[in-house]
Amino acid sequence: MVFVRRRAVLLVASATLAAGALTQLVGCGSGARGQSVSPAGPPIEITVRAAAPGRVVPFGFVGLSLEYQAVEAYAGTDAHGLNPVFVQLVRNLVPGQATVLRIGGDSADRTWWPTPGLAQPPGVRFSITGRWLAVTRALADALRARLILGLNLEADSPRLAASEAGALLDGLGPQHVHAFELGNEPDLYPSFPWYRTPGDRQVTGRPPDYDLSALIGDFTRFAAVLPRRTLAGPSLGAPGWIRQLGRFLAAEPRVGLVTLHRYPLQVCFTPRRSPRFPTVARLLSPASSIGLADGFAPYAALARARGLSLRIDELNSVSCGADPAVSDTFASALWALNTLFEMLRVGVHGVNIHTFPGAGYELFRITHPNGRWRANVAPEYYGLMLFARAAPAGSRLLEAAKAAGGTVRTWATRAGDGTVRVVFVNTGGAARRVTVALPGTAFGAGRLERLTAPAARAPSGVTLAGQSFGARTFTGLLAGGLRVSSVAPVRRRYAVQLPAASAAMLVLSPPS
Repeated sequence: MVFVRRRAVLLVASATLAAGALTQLVGCGSGARGQSVSPAGPPIEITVRAAAPGRVVPFGFVGLSLEYQAVEAYAGTDAHGLNPVFVQLVRNLVPGQATVLRIGGDSADRTWWPTPGLAQPPGVRFSITGRWLAVTRALADALRARLILGLNLEADSPRLAASEAGALLDGLGPQHVHAFELGNEPDLYPSFPWYRTPGDRQVTGRPPDYDLSALIGDFTRFAAVLPRRTLAGPSLGAPGWIRQLGRFLAAEPRVGLVTLHRYPLQVCFTPRRSPRFPTVARLLSPASSIGLADGFAPYAALARARGLSLRIDELNSVSCGADPAVSDTFASALWALNTLFEMLRVGVHGVNIHTFPGAGYELFRITHPNGRWRANVAPEYYGLMLFARAAPAGSRLLEAAKAAGGTVRTWATRAGDGTVRVVFVNTGGAARRVTVALPGTAFGAGRLERLTAPAARAPSGVTLAGQSFGARTFTGLLAGGLRVSSVAPVRRRYAVQLPAASAAMLVLSPPS
């Protein structure tokens, strides 16, 4: 089942769209493919200050968010024979780390653990089974996963939630259960139907006057009967409710992980003229990445002041069903790459990218024909992979100042071994030339990897350092010849040509 009700939340980016920017995005191929690149405009000059490290990239910064049904759809139904392609695709995003896997979304409030003496609530559509628990535990073992597990709040039954939490804790093992998240976007409970009666009457999970005070009351009642594990919340998506986060945290001392949700664009209930209606240009606009992250900066600071961390545990491009013509394009890879760096910049502690079968923004489509697992990998996934390479856990974000840039964003990190990685993201429709200086350093020639596609709107043909998953992958690993070019410094500056709608990473290793 495709859950789209919660995707309907109205999400307002914090920055306005740049007028006239990105009116047409026609990406050209990279020079690595043998095509000529003619940069437009003067060179963009970048100065990376490697001696002034900033925020540390947390372990498990990038995770996935799945609906309850998606676990078996992706991992399979045999705990002793998990889908190895899915397991590898998850590992690619957290090399050498344990992953943070959130299971919830809309399905959190439509799921229960069948319990003697409790009738199945009318809004419940999915039952946790012993098989589901076995598969999920095997998956958590394989990924060394820390799980954020959504519990049903909308059914308004603390006993049901406690029974569900107990079954999850026992079935998955306490070593895997990082936190329980109560409900999913309760700000929408009074607005969208939880279920329909046989006569097709819509019934909401809470009355029209449901507000933050009522949510605090619900949270307190439920928390009192749940196992003594970390509680995550408030799992909000509406800006008006999020602005009251300080009040919620002051009233709920058991919250150990602050969770919020965000989608920059949405399909339903949005006029085409709205700056939030999905188009490729709007997805690549500053509002959808810089503005999106800036909106969370005060909440990340608020969480830190209380000794907590903020995790955006549900994020993707377009809510309310998504629009594949926008979400399933190379533009989503560039958006994801920029947005993850922006979230890191403002102090967000982690991000979970939401995916489930049938979503317009699904990261990979898993099938099992003739007993053989395979996956069709979406363009957005490539952007996540480049981020994983560019920002290894424990590395530090560096200041990257530029004289001029327009549609080019630059990011830099320094790893513990001294390796500096500089990422360039060109979201514009023209090729650009970038020069990079690193004062006070003495690196030799750098290695350049490119992220490219035929165009920003392309749904396929994406390559990362010349490699790809092709039309389908049976391994979850990139295939093809690795294409990495050498960039020698000239007067201690590195020059990089950036095709339109493309990204690149320059890797500089310290002298041995």
